[in-house]
Amino acid sequence: MSVLGNAISALAVLLGVLLGGWLAVRNQERQWRRDHERQWRDIRLSTYNEFVSAYRQYVAFALEPAARISAVPHPRLPNELMPFFDEAGRPYKERLESAWIAARLVFESHETANAGLQVVTAARQVAAARAIHGAQDVPSELFAQLWTAQYTFVASARRELGLRVLPRFDGVE
Repeated sequence: MSVLGNAISALAVLLGVLLGGWLAVRNQERQWRRDHERQWRDIRLSTYNEFVSAYRQYVAFALEPAARISAVPHPRLPNELMPFFDEAGRPYKERLESAWIAARLVFESHETANAGLQVVTAARQVAAARAIHGAQDVPSELFAQLWTAQYTFVASARRELGLRVLPRFDGVE
Protein backbone atom coordinates (compact mmCIF):
# COMPACT_ATOMS: atom_id res chain seq x y z
CA MET A 1 0.00 0.00 0.00
CA SER A 2 2.88 2.37 0.70
CA VAL A 3 4.09 2.08 -2.92
CA LEU A 4 0.60 2.97 -4.16
CA GLY A 5 0.38 5.82 -1.64
CA ASN A 6 3.78 7.14 -2.72
CA ALA A 7 2.72 6.95 -6.37
CA ILE A 8 -0.50 8.84 -5.66
CA SER A 9 1.42 11.48 -3.68
CA ALA A 10 3.97 11.85 -6.47
CA LEU A 11 1.18 12.11 -9.06
CA ALA A 12 -0.60 14.75 -6.95
CA VAL A 13 2.63 16.76 -6.67
CA LEU A 14 3.26 16.42 -10.42
CA LEU A 15 -0.28 17.56 -11.22
CA GLY A 16 0.17 20.51 -8.84
CA VAL A 17 3.41 21.50 -10.55
CA LEU A 18 1.83 21.19 -14.02
CA LEU A 19 -1.24 23.16 -12.97
CA GLY A 20 0.91 25.85 -11.34
CA GLY A 21 3.10 26.12 -14.43
CA TRP A 22 0.09 26.31 -16.72
CA LEU A 23 -1.50 29.05 -14.57
CA ALA A 24 1.75 31.01 -14.51
CA VAL A 25 2.09 30.85 -18.30
CA ARG A 26 -1.56 31.82 -18.74
CA ASN A 27 -1.16 34.81 -16.40
CA GLN A 28 2.00 35.91 -18.20
CA GLU A 29 0.20 35.75 -21.56
CA ARG A 30 -2.71 37.73 -20.17
CA GLN A 31 -0.34 40.33 -18.72
CA TRP A 32 1.54 40.52 -22.05
CA ARG A 33 -1.76 41.07 -23.92
CA ARG A 34 -2.80 43.83 -21.49
CA ASP A 35 0.60 45.52 -21.82
CA HIS A 36 0.47 45.18 -25.60
CA GLU A 37 -3.04 46.67 -25.76
CA ARG A 38 -2.01 49.51 -23.42
CA GLN A 39 1.06 50.22 -25.55
CA TRP A 40 -1.01 50.34 -28.75
CA ARG A 41 -3.59 52.56 -27.03
CA ASP A 42 -0.81 54.98 -26.08
CA ILE A 43 0.61 54.87 -29.62
CA ARG A 44 -2.84 55.57 -31.10
CA LEU A 45 -3.50 58.41 -28.67
CA SER A 46 -0.17 60.04 -29.48
CA THR A 47 -0.61 59.57 -33.22
CA TYR A 48 -4.18 60.90 -33.20
CA ASN A 49 -3.03 63.89 -31.15
CA GLU A 50 -0.32 64.61 -33.73
CA PHE A 51 -2.85 64.27 -36.56
CA VAL A 52 -5.30 66.69 -34.92
CA SER A 53 -2.52 69.17 -34.22
CA ALA A 54 -1.25 68.96 -37.81
CA TYR A 55 -4.59 69.55 -39.49
CA ARG A 56 -5.49 72.39 -37.10
CA GLN A 57 -2.17 74.11 -37.87
CA TYR A 58 -2.71 73.48 -41.60
CA VAL A 59 -6.10 75.19 -41.47
CA ALA A 60 -4.76 78.01 -39.28
CA PHE A 61 -1.99 78.68 -41.79
CA ALA A 62 -4.45 78.58 -44.70
CA LEU A 63 -6.51 81.28 -43.00
CA GLU A 64 -3.57 83.62 -42.48
CA PRO A 65 -4.10 86.76 -44.59
CA ALA A 66 -0.49 86.60 -45.83
CA ALA A 67 -0.68 82.92 -46.87
CA ARG A 68 -0.10 82.36 -50.56
CA ILE A 69 -2.13 79.39 -51.77
CA SER A 70 -3.12 78.33 -55.25
CA ALA A 71 -5.64 75.69 -56.26
CA VAL A 72 -6.09 73.51 -59.32
CA PRO A 73 -8.81 71.01 -60.22
CA HIS A 74 -8.29 67.60 -58.69
CA PRO A 75 -7.22 65.13 -61.41
CA ARG A 76 -9.54 62.33 -60.21
CA LEU A 77 -12.31 64.00 -58.23
CA PRO A 78 -14.61 66.25 -60.21
CA ASN A 79 -15.68 69.54 -58.60
CA GLU A 80 -12.88 69.34 -56.07
CA LEU A 81 -9.80 71.54 -55.91
CA MET A 82 -6.27 70.68 -54.76
CA PRO A 83 -4.50 73.40 -52.78
CA PHE A 84 -0.82 74.18 -53.27
CA PHE A 85 1.16 76.21 -50.74
CA ASP A 86 4.23 78.36 -51.24
CA GLU A 87 7.49 77.60 -49.44
CA ALA A 88 6.17 79.18 -46.21
CA GLY A 89 3.16 76.84 -46.22
CA ARG A 90 4.90 73.71 -47.41
CA PRO A 91 5.90 72.58 -43.85
CA TYR A 92 2.22 72.67 -42.82
CA LYS A 93 1.21 70.57 -45.81
CA GLU A 94 4.06 68.11 -45.25
CA ARG A 95 3.25 67.81 -41.54
CA LEU A 96 -0.41 67.12 -42.29
CA GLU A 97 0.48 64.52 -44.92
CA SER A 98 2.96 62.72 -42.66
CA ALA A 99 0.56 62.81 -39.68
CA TRP A 100 -2.18 61.43 -41.94
CA ILE A 101 0.02 58.55 -43.08
CA ALA A 102 1.07 57.83 -39.47
CA ALA A 103 -2.59 57.76 -38.43
CA ARG A 104 -3.38 55.36 -41.27
CA LEU A 105 -0.75 53.00 -39.87
CA VAL A 106 -2.46 52.75 -36.49
CA PHE A 107 -6.19 53.05 -37.25
CA GLU A 108 -8.00 50.14 -35.69
CA SER A 109 -11.37 50.58 -37.40
CA HIS A 110 -12.63 51.53 -40.84
CA GLU A 111 -14.91 54.03 -39.13
CA THR A 112 -11.97 55.97 -37.70
CA ALA A 113 -10.03 55.76 -40.97
CA ASN A 114 -13.00 57.13 -42.92
CA ALA A 115 -13.53 59.88 -40.36
CA GLY A 116 -9.84 60.82 -40.60
CA LEU A 117 -10.09 60.98 -44.37
CA GLN A 118 -13.08 63.30 -44.06
CA VAL A 119 -11.03 65.61 -41.81
CA VAL A 120 -8.16 65.72 -44.30
CA THR A 121 -10.55 66.33 -47.21
CA ALA A 122 -12.39 69.10 -45.35
CA ALA A 123 -9.12 70.78 -44.33
CA ARG A 124 -7.88 70.66 -47.93
CA GLN A 125 -11.14 72.15 -49.15
CA VAL A 126 -10.82 75.05 -46.70
CA ALA A 127 -7.29 75.66 -48.01
CA ALA A 128 -8.46 75.42 -51.64
CA ALA A 129 -11.27 77.86 -50.95
CA ARG A 130 -8.76 80.20 -49.33
CA ALA A 131 -6.87 80.24 -52.64
CA ILE A 132 -9.99 81.68 -54.28
CA HIS A 133 -11.42 83.79 -51.46
CA GLY A 134 -9.89 86.16 -48.95
CA ALA A 135 -9.02 84.91 -45.48
CA GLN A 136 -12.32 86.27 -44.11
CA ASP A 137 -14.44 85.11 -47.06
CA VAL A 138 -14.02 81.33 -46.98
CA PRO A 139 -17.56 79.88 -47.22
CA SER A 140 -18.93 78.98 -43.80
CA GLU A 141 -20.30 75.64 -45.04
CA LEU A 142 -16.71 74.46 -45.49
CA PHE A 143 -16.07 75.12 -41.80
CA ALA A 144 -19.30 73.34 -40.90
CA GLN A 145 -18.05 70.31 -42.87
CA LEU A 146 -14.68 70.50 -41.13
CA TRP A 147 -16.20 70.69 -37.63
CA THR A 148 -18.57 67.81 -38.42
CA ALA A 149 -15.65 65.74 -39.71
CA GLN A 150 -13.63 66.66 -36.64
CA TYR A 151 -16.41 65.60 -34.27
CA THR A 152 -16.90 62.31 -36.14
CA PHE A 153 -13.16 61.61 -36.03
CA VAL A 154 -12.82 62.42 -32.32
CA ALA A 155 -15.88 60.33 -31.44
CA SER A 156 -14.59 57.37 -33.43
CA ALA A 157 -11.08 57.69 -32.00
CA ARG A 158 -12.51 57.82 -28.47
CA ARG A 159 -14.44 54.61 -29.15
CA GLU A 160 -11.25 52.96 -30.42
CA LEU A 161 -9.42 54.06 -27.28
CA GLY A 162 -12.16 52.68 -25.04
CA LEU A 163 -13.36 56.11 -23.93
CA ARG A 164 -16.91 57.36 -23.65
CA VAL A 165 -18.02 59.48 -26.59
CA LEU A 166 -18.84 63.00 -25.51
CA PRO A 167 -21.88 64.82 -26.87
CA ARG A 168 -21.31 67.12 -29.79
CA PHE A 169 -20.38 70.66 -28.89
CA ASP A 170 -22.14 73.02 -31.26
CA GLY A 171 -20.37 76.14 -30.11
CA VAL A 172 -17.80 78.05 -32.10
CA GLU A 173 -14.63 76.06 -32.68
